Amino acid sequence: MNEVKEALRNIEQNYKLFLQQQFTFIGALQHTRENAHDMIRPVASISQVQSYMDHHCNNSTDRRILNMFLNICSDLSKLCHKLEIMHPGNNITNAILERCKLLLSHSNDLSTIRAKYPHDVVNHLSCDEAKNHYGGVVSLIPVVLDCMKEWVTHAEKLPWQVLYNVSGGSATSEKRAPQNAPARAAISQTPPAVHLEAQTSTSNKDNVQVQGRKHVWKKNLNNTENHSGKLKRPWKPPGRHAF
Repeated sequence: MNEVKEALRNIEQNYKLFLQQQFTFIGALQHTRENAHDMIRPVASISQVQSYMDHHCNNSTDRRILNMFLNICSDLSKLCHKLEIMHPGNNITNAILERCKLLLSHSNDLSTIRAKYPHDVVNHLSCDEAKNHYGGVVSLIPVVLDCMKEWVTHAEKLPWQVLYNVSGGSATSEKRAPQNAPARAAISQTPPAVHLEAQTSTSNKDNVQVQGRKHVWKKNLNNTENHSGKLKRPWKPPGRHAF
C-alpha cells in the first residue's frame, strides 16, 4: 500500500506543475486546433490531443505541455493496470478501477465530465471554453486522481492479508498454510493407541539391542581370560613304571 501511495503522490506532484501552466495548455490546444482546421468540435478524447501533438504542433512550448498532459494520463493508466494485477480487491475497489480505466481510455468521450469542488480548473475557463471546448479535457486528471484516492481509502479498510501483495510482500506462505493445514491436522489426530504401539515397538527393539550387547561383552570377556590365563590340564594320577 505504501508503494501505491508513493506512486500517487508522484503523479500529484507532476499534476501540480501542469496545473500551474493551464493557460499554456489551453493555448496549445487552441493553436493545434487552428492548424488542424478543427475549431468546431470540443476536445473530447486523449487520442484527439495525441493527434494534435503528433500532426499539428509547430512549436516546442506547445509540444512540451501537450506531452506533459499525455504523460500524466499514461502514468495514471499504468497505475490502474498495476493495481488490477496485484490487488484482488472487492466490488467497490474493482468498480473504482473500472471507472478510472474507462476515463483514461484514449477513445473515451470526455466532453461531459466536469471536475467539481475543490477543483477550480473549469472556473479558469470562459463560459464558451468550458461548455463547448475544453471543460472535459481539463477535468480528466483531477477526476481520475479523486477516484484513485477513493480507491486507497476503501483498500485500507480491507483485511491486511488482502493488502499483503500490494505492499510488496510474498503471499506464498499465505497460500501454502491452508494446504499444509490438513496434514498437520491428520498428524495431531492420530489415535493414542498408535502412538503407544509405536513406543512399545521402539522399546522392544532397544531391549533386544541391549541384550545382544551384553551377550557379546560376556563372550569377549571369556575369550580374554582363556588367552591371558594359564591353561590347566585335568589332573591324572602318575602311572606305574616298570622296574
